[in-house]
Amino acid sequence: MDMRAIASKLGLVASKPLIRKAEELRRLSDVHFDSSIIGVGEVCKAIICLEIAASKFQVIFNRKGAIQMSGMSEKAYMRSFNAMQNSLGVKLTLDVRELAIQFGCVRLIPFVQKGLSLYKERFLAALLASRRANTDFNRPVFTAVAFYLCAKRHKLKVDKSKLIEVCGTSDSEFGNVSTSMKDLCFDVFGITKEKKDAKSVKGNRELLDVLPGKRKHEDESGFSSDDSSVDDEPDLDLPTYKRQKQVEKKAYEEWKSSVLSSNKNIRTGLF
Repeated sequence: MDMRAIASKLGLVASKPLIRKAEELRRLSDVHFDSSIIGVGEVCKAIICLEIAASKFQVIFNRKGAIQMSGMSEKAYMRSFNAMQNSLGVKLTLDVRELAIQFGCVRLIPFVQKGLSLYKERFLAALLASRRANTDFNRPVFTAVAFYLCAKRHKLKVDKSKLIEVCGTSDSEFGNVSTSMKDLCFDVFGITKEKKDAKSVKGNRELLDVLPGKRKHEDESGFSSDDSSVDDEPDLDLPTYKRQKQVEKKAYEEWKSSVLSSNKNIRTGLF
């Protein structure tokens, strides 16, 4: 398929310099890279070249549409993208200033630069010396995540989906880098009163239910928590739903016993 036809389907037909760059990259890939080794077809190769060119020109690229057009899964597409990028010797970079201008958040520039510098320093300090040389912080995803977290901290609205498309990464990678940055540099990127995930809260509750000795219990008689801890009640070692079943069963047995006893007394009175 012609490069211009593919660009048209991805909404890039208006950018002629971008298309020329993509065509140049495809010619280079034909010389330096045997795409058939990793199962990359001609259409997918053209799409990847368009994405690399779009990143160089700071043009938003529709990755979801590109993946659908390539006929590959997201993981397979990312592997092919990285393989072609490395073979072509292309290093995609994302400038903080250009990003700030594009999203209208110029005042974030010093905060993003400071945060990135601190993150690199702390990340490298946690690595073994033998692994530090292989660490690459020049990838666009690091700049994009730092920019997004700073914007969130300063209560500025930034379109996350658009940012992910600009830096040419995936949702999962963006999320992983975001978690890493918040863990290592919470003082720069973290938010004190951040809403907890409902699934996480539910998971913690279930975990506390199945781990004895982690919760204190007040019974209906009004005993203090010191006198009614989980360690003092062997029945509380069970999960909540099992304890409830036991309570219901015990109540039923007591009711049944009282009914039988009452019937027995009635019979005795009759005879």
